[in-house]
Amino acid sequence: MSQGGPPQEVRFCRSADGTRLAFAVHGAGPPLLLSCCWLSHLEFDWESPVWRNFLLDLGKLATVIRYDERGFGMSDWDVSDFSLEARVADLEAVVDAAGLDRCAMVGMSQGGPVAITYSVRHPDRVSRLVLYGTYGVLVRNTESEELERTFQQLIKVGWARPDSTFRRVFTDLMIPGATEEQAGWLDALQARATSTDNAMRSRAARAEADVGALLSEVSVPTLVVHARGDRMNDFSDGRELVSRIPHARLVTLDSENHITLSDEPAWPVFLEELGAFLAADGVAAASTPAALRTLTAREIDVLRLVGRGSANAEVAQALSLSLRTVERHLSSIYAKLGLTGRSARAAAVARLLSS
Repeated sequence: MSQGGPPQEVRFCRSADGTRLAFAVHGAGPPLLLSCCWLSHLEFDWESPVWRNFLLDLGKLATVIRYDERGFGMSDWDVSDFSLEARVADLEAVVDAAGLDRCAMVGMSQGGPVAITYSVRHPDRVSRLVLYGTYGVLVRNTESEELERTFQQLIKVGWARPDSTFRRVFTDLMIPGATEEQAGWLDALQARATSTDNAMRSRAARAEADVGALLSEVSVPTLVVHARGDRMNDFSDGRELVSRIPHARLVTLDSENHITLSDEPAWPVFLEELGAFLAADGVAAASTPAALRTLTAREIDVLRLVGRGSANAEVAQALSLSLRTVERHLSSIYAKLGLTGRSARAAAVARLLSS
């Protein structure tokens, strides 16, 4: 069981070259596999102010399968091959080890090219493809090459060092409006996720992961989700995917964050679009009323405490929130559930208890 999160089962398998990979399963419903970002740690992510609510909300939609890529988290760190081919082989190994005949797949950020390649090679095993904040075509010019050299130097001198220049650059790209808590977690994640050498070599390999030639061959239903102000992967990357993947649809998030946070307006938009897209293939959890599925993990936390008889001030204390924030969450809950008036509080709790 992960610390601070719901029960998850962590398992291990080996890729084609013998690399030991860790993957985890949580949630309920049909399978949804995440081909995820550059930095991850299956256990530590549950402590994250960035990832925790993301994972909780996805677990309401489906049985979520995530894995640490080679060289990261709980997977083997002693590896030499970070190529796209090796990473696709890792995904193939995880899908097989998890016993998945067919599943929906989310390719996030640096995991996008891996998910795209897998979907082209194994279209019979991917029911639906979501490409979130990612890219397919690499832009190569003098400016991009200079930026990559600068990024490599920042990793070399600043990896895992609190208040480092690299941390500030990385945080500004990933989450421009990061709180101190979120920025501090990114500091800790660097040391937990991988070594300086692995970070440099894996970053260099990702700079070669161009799958533009495969985009026209993607045959599974595809949803592209991209934040308009994304600084890690430009919004034009999302538009490029939609223009080249047959019948792909673009959802634009009104956000600057590369990873959408659960307390920003773009989050319920993302959840609603994802749930609707997956539901078309029977992936969304049918046992949960549609309106409740639009609530964020934090809103569910607030509503559960209200259901136990806690006053707003007690909810604020229990969740380390301000009273104003609790009131804002409750207003959002009532609006999403279509409730008004003095009975809204009791009606919202009743909806949760009956789900």
